[in-house]
Amino acid sequence: MTTKPKIIVLDDDPTGSQTVHSCLLLMRWDVDTLRLGLRDDSPIFFVLTNTRSLTPEAAAEVTKEVCHNLKIAIEAEKIQDFLVVSRSDSTLRGHYPIETDVIASELGPFDAHFLVPAFFEGGRITCDSIHYLIIDGVPTPVHDTEFARDSVFAYSYSYLPKYAEEKTKGKISADSVERFLLSDIRAGSLDRLMNLHNNQCCAVDGETQADLDKFAQDILSAASQGKRFLFRSAASILTALAALPPQPIGAESMSQYVRSGKPGAVIVGSHVKKTTTQLEKLLQAEGIIGIEIDVAKLVNDESGNETATLLSCTLKDIGAVHNEGKTPVVFTSRQELSFPDIKTRLDFGAKVSNLLMDIVRGLPEDIGFLISKGGITSNDVLSNGLALTSARLLGQILAGCSMVTTPDDHPRFPNLPVVLFPGNVGDDFALATVYQRLCSIKVPDVQ
Repeated sequence: MTTKPKIIVLDDDPTGSQTVHSCLLLMRWDVDTLRLGLRDDSPIFFVLTNTRSLTPEAAAEVTKEVCHNLKIAIEAEKIQDFLVVSRSDSTLRGHYPIETDVIASELGPFDAHFLVPAFFEGGRITCDSIHYLIIDGVPTPVHDTEFARDSVFAYSYSYLPKYAEEKTKGKISADSVERFLLSDIRAGSLDRLMNLHNNQCCAVDGETQADLDKFAQDILSAASQGKRFLFRSAASILTALAALPPQPIGAESMSQYVRSGKPGAVIVGSHVKKTTTQLEKLLQAEGIIGIEIDVAKLVNDESGNETATLLSCTLKDIGAVHNEGKTPVVFTSRQELSFPDIKTRLDFGAKVSNLLMDIVRGLPEDIGFLISKGGITSNDVLSNGLALTSARLLGQILAGCSMVTTPDDHPRFPNLPVVLFPGNVGDDFALATVYQRLCSIKVPDVQ
């Protein structure tokens, strides 16, 4: 029997593992840590690069460093077959083609790279090479959503060949993109896959998980015959490639991971509209007290005095809420600030994140759980706030929302369950539902 290739995922924020379980998430990418991932029994592991929060130049540099070390680790572990996935946002935001170009130059050559942005748990489907976000039951082309107007990663097209042409500045023409349509995928694609070469750009449809499951079977068959493939994808193709059994403990029973039945804490960094709506519902829930951080005070805080004051006041408020046996929800002020350029915006984002991570480090040591809302925020919570090298993924507490635990030798928060909740996932009550499941209490007004 042919051995399956190891699936190596470079994840630009820590939410790409939102459809799999029981695998390793690596927050570091030195050779020894990467070898842990390659040796692990799971067919898949994730390297959390957090590049979506970086400038294009920094994203390229980090990706290059990961790939350089991966090459050494792969050789050391004598890994013959592997697939590389550049996992990014299902709403097409991120550093494409920068990351796939670097991966191809460092770990290639590849016969093809596939754009597979479908993410079914989040209501993202791709039909006729057009990527849609389902809003209130209506498939909406993603270029007509708020995500296409992102201040860092804006784009003009939902039609993936035109998206590739725009993002590569014409290096890949729309006409040259190979399109794998639903009819092609359902009929079988192996012959076409075997004929791909020279890092051909391909756009892949997906309307249901069964579509990508079928496509993944053909991908794995082609890979076993020597074809080398690279993916730029959202999470659903990972489910198909890894083909894991159901997670050990179901979503509705995950409160058993909560430490001593204690109240937890919630950190909200994401600013997308969906997060704001979910936050409003959570703040109405029993046992919740909101603590708002006015991040506008950080804009001109060169001395750091405002930051220090905000940190001190917030930690004091958190302690008071915790002592009442309630769960504090720390959230950044919701108004959108404007900046003169992308670098200034990213630098300000780093300043806000540093404050949030100081808050995480200062949380009461006996909290029962932690919910982190927002992809970049979640990455920072794992790698900076909790200073983890790796974490074991337990599974999903809600479609698209992963839970990990800290190691039992963590100096401050051993065996702490941490929910990684992307900014753009779930219905209006999703954040309240996750809180409800962790506390085993009924949240009022949940559907």
